[in-house]
Amino acid sequence: MPFPAMDHFLESSDAQAPFLRDCKGRCGRLLIGRLAAGLDHIVTIVMAGILGIYGLVVSVLIANNLAQTVALYTSLLQLGAGLAVGLCGLAAGFAIGIVGDAGVRGTAQQPRLYVGMILVLIFAEVLGLYGLIVALLMNARAGVIDFKCSS
Repeated sequence: MPFPAMDHFLESSDAQAPFLRDCKGRCGRLLIGRLAAGLDHIVTIVMAGILGIYGLVVSVLIANNLAQTVALYTSLLQLGAGLAVGLCGLAAGFAIGIVGDAGVRGTAQQPRLYVGMILVLIFAEVLGLYGLIVALLMNARAGVIDFKCSS
């Protein structure tokens, strides 16, 4: 045996094998139950990921309108659209993080809090959706006026 110090442990574990098998079975069932309950709390992670998708959508729309010479009006509206979705996503991300942390801890102690946590998470996600809507409206308005300053 490569580890002589383990001989005593292995000899004593032979007598404990039935007890260890029983504990392993119980822990396995408990772990599977915990994993199923833990998947409910992945909602906060998914909601935070959706906020990133909002920013990606607006950045792709802005990137499609880029050109070598762009009116200042268009550039400022595109900057405002990016800031709108970015800052609203930041605020929604903070809200989702705080509510998700408190909600998961509270749900672990009292499972009835789960529905309330989901409702508050939805309200927090709507903040990011409002930013996306404002950004889309601003970006749509950016191409309306084609005014260029003459020098």
